[in-house]
Amino acid sequence: MLSALIIIPLIGAIFIAFFPGKKTSSFYRFLALICTSALLVLTLILGFKFDINNPSMQFSENIPWIIDIGLNYHLGLDGLSFPLIFINSLLTLITIYTSSKTIERSQFYYALILILNCGVSGAFLAQDVLLFFFFYELEIIPLYFLIAIWGGAKRGYAAMKFLLYTAISGFLVLGSFLGLVWLSGASTFDYEPLRSHNLPLSTQLLLLIPLLIGLAIKIPIFPLHTWLPDAHVEASTPVSVLLAGVLLKLGTYGLLRFGVGLFFDAWTYIAPWLATLAAISALYGASCAIVQKDMKKVVAYSSIAHMAYILLAAAAATHLSITAATFQMVSHGLISAMLFLVVGIVYEKTGSRDVDFLRGLLNPQRGLPITGSLMILGVMASAGIPGLVGFVAEFLVFRGSFPIFPVQTLLCLVGSGLTAVYFLLMVNKVFFGRLTPELSQIPKVLWTERLPAFILAILIVVLGIQPSWMVRWSEPQAALLLTGESQLEAVANPETSNS
Repeated sequence: MLSALIIIPLIGAIFIAFFPGKKTSSFYRFLALICTSALLVLTLILGFKFDINNPSMQFSENIPWIIDIGLNYHLGLDGLSFPLIFINSLLTLITIYTSSKTIERSQFYYALILILNCGVSGAFLAQDVLLFFFFYELEIIPLYFLIAIWGGAKRGYAAMKFLLYTAISGFLVLGSFLGLVWLSGASTFDYEPLRSHNLPLSTQLLLLIPLLIGLAIKIPIFPLHTWLPDAHVEASTPVSVLLAGVLLKLGTYGLLRFGVGLFFDAWTYIAPWLATLAAISALYGASCAIVQKDMKKVVAYSSIAHMAYILLAAAAATHLSITAATFQMVSHGLISAMLFLVVGIVYEKTGSRDVDFLRGLLNPQRGLPITGSLMILGVMASAGIPGLVGFVAEFLVFRGSFPIFPVQTLLCLVGSGLTAVYFLLMVNKVFFGRLTPELSQIPKVLWTERLPAFILAILIVVLGIQPSWMVRWSEPQAALLLTGESQLEAVANPETSNS
């Protein structure tokens, strides 16, 4: 069943790309929707079959692939990866749904999105570090073309910058994995045997630092963040949804799975520096967001700030903070995707994202009142208003991190407070006041255009009211990740894992 999450989008991409005859863009969009709908249904089936109380890998598939180098096709699903697989399936479906029905080179476009989904799912499921790297790199090329071909005026520059940064990221991640296998004397790249290495602290640090730099580029963390605002501004709205909602999570997932999981001794040694870097990144992202004039850039810099909270939680490395980091990944995925969708609607109907130009869009007769209401809900969730998913995620992060790093947590709390400042400035300028004469003829927004944002809004509210539906997935895996206990030991001694 796990292989199906990888094979279905891959076969779908090949089928669409080489479909015989000349068809309309809507036809290829319909095929892509069928494929991604099947993926979402399969993900839900896996969720119903998943045993939440079992911290070990489930639905495992392990097939020797390249025996000479110790590479196995090893997949597994646990409470850390399942929420991200669900977000990937949901947002890929939304991405295709919100793509233009008349988009140019539609075969290539939809094939790239499906390949992107394949790479991300493979990375979240891989239980072999070299297999993870393969899927980690697979998503680079599709995203490069999605920005370079269907992006804005400076799409070539943004796409090349993204490619260079992420290529360096992959090189550093691969170097760390290869060094671990070589220095530990392991005969395989399989994740579980590598966790039992007995390397000295100095060697662990030598391997962990390049891994952290590589993953920090992907997240991204200051000062390795500069590719992200450019990529978001030039990418189309559907691509921005995938980039913010899913692709950035490859970096934070790697922090938990491989940073904490493989190098726990070295991780605790440098954790104070990581927490400090998280605080700096959170304050920097929030400060930059305040001065932006492009709505997309405001959301992009907000992402930098909110992704830093995941680094803070991972640095604290407590049971609660690791659980909170997973929750924050899901929360940020839902909120950022919704915000980019709403910004995309505003841009499509008004032709502008300029905060200084737009005014009065909440006007009930001639404006975008429902769209503005969705934006306000997303802003409130991002600012951590109680009753919404953002509040629960940030509260858990700060509660789990404060006993370990009180100063850094307080600084991140300041960054969280600044979220209300820059989003209130944006909402006040764009949606309140008198509608300007230039915006007096705004086209109406169809309910089908708002549907994806409504779905995300429902999830944001539901998980804010009932967070246990999300937290219970990652709690057992968080405990197992911190104990250093193997999956086999967890099955044999469930009492120890649960404690």
